[in-house]
Amino acid sequence: MVDIDSLKFDENGLIPAIITDVQTGTVLMLAYMNKKSLEISINEGKTCFWSRSRKELWRKGETSGNVQHIVDIKTDCDNDTLLISVKKDGPACHTGADSCFGVNNFSVNTLYEIIKDRKTNKKPGSYTNYLFDKGLDKILKKVGEESTEVIIAGKSGDKSETIYEIADLTYHILVLMAEMEITPDEIKTELMKRHINNQEQAD
Repeated sequence: MVDIDSLKFDENGLIPAIITDVQTGTVLMLAYMNKKSLEISINEGKTCFWSRSRKELWRKGETSGNVQHIVDIKTDCDNDTLLISVKKDGPACHTGADSCFGVNNFSVNTLYEIIKDRKTNKKPGSYTNYLFDKGLDKILKKVGEESTEVIIAGKSGDKSETIYEIADLTYHILVLMAEMEITPDEIKTELMKRHINNQEQAD
């Protein structure tokens, strides 16, 4: 994942590690690693840090169960900071909060990543899994049904109901995208191309 020998540890043999949620991009916490803890992290596939206060190694979730499974490790341009993407088993903060920074970066991209993860990591009783199991025809049928609900709600002039139905439609479209391996970035690129073309035509 990373060339340890190329890293620039500080005078105490430490390097800061920014931990992010691979599904949402949320910054979960900032901790420090030394060469030993980084080697353990890479070998075990779970975050292990160096406690500056206790002067000892600590494996995240060793007592709480809130383990962080490493997906990727990157360095910044100076090789003196780590960016570690993880799949977490529980809250990152000792207070019980999802993030030590108290941020909530929920977005359409976040929901898409959750849906995509459900496709590969099935959860009993999950409606999303039910749709994937039924296949493309079922998903397309739901997209059609939800589109009709949006039209009905919009025609009635009920704003809150229309918002509710648009949310339902958005979710089912994201399921369709995940089923067909279409990413939000591909939709964004298509919209951007149209915007650029419209600007050129206007000029």
